[in-house]
Amino acid sequence: MPKTDNALEEAAQRGNRQAFSRIILREAPRQLRLAQRMLGSESAAEDAVQEAFAAAWLAIGRYDPTRPFPAWMTRITLNKCRDIMRRDRVRRLFWLPAEDSKVPVSASPDPEKVVDDRRQLKIVEEAVARLPAKLKEPLILTAIEGHSYAGAAEILGVSRKTLEMRIYRARQRLREALEKFS
Repeated sequence: MPKTDNALEEAAQRGNRQAFSRIILREAPRQLRLAQRMLGSESAAEDAVQEAFAAAWLAIGRYDPTRPFPAWMTRITLNKCRDIMRRDRVRRLFWLPAEDSKVPVSASPDPEKVVDDRRQLKIVEEAVARLPAKLKEPLILTAIEGHSYAGAAEILGVSRKTLEMRIYRARQRLREALEKFS
């Protein structure tokens, strides 16, 4: 980790809000991408990341500077995403409408291709969304966010072997779900 990052983190641990604001600027895009992939909703992702940074500020004194700050922040963001997913399950239990996920628009000029791409993307997003958190988190961290297996295992607090098994099971479930639509 670059020395300037450690200096920012140390200043933030001493209560320097300006240093923590700079950390937020550095970390926000990565955490927002992660939350959007976990939750499938831009507004829910923004809420999760805002809650994560608030929780990080309150817990900054407990941050261990010998460990990578992005991994610590990712773990907090994942916890906030889990909280939101739990609240959504409760909301659905009481028949309250959940937020719709936004499907990105394809840049393809062919209208039939655009419709087909959107349909396929929606099927994949729905299949990923139906995965239990224990399978979805390792898959997103490694396949989409680009974390190594060792890094993702550390973030999730599991062994590398456990992580590998969860990724295998996630891919297996996705394959089964997508075969139904082929």
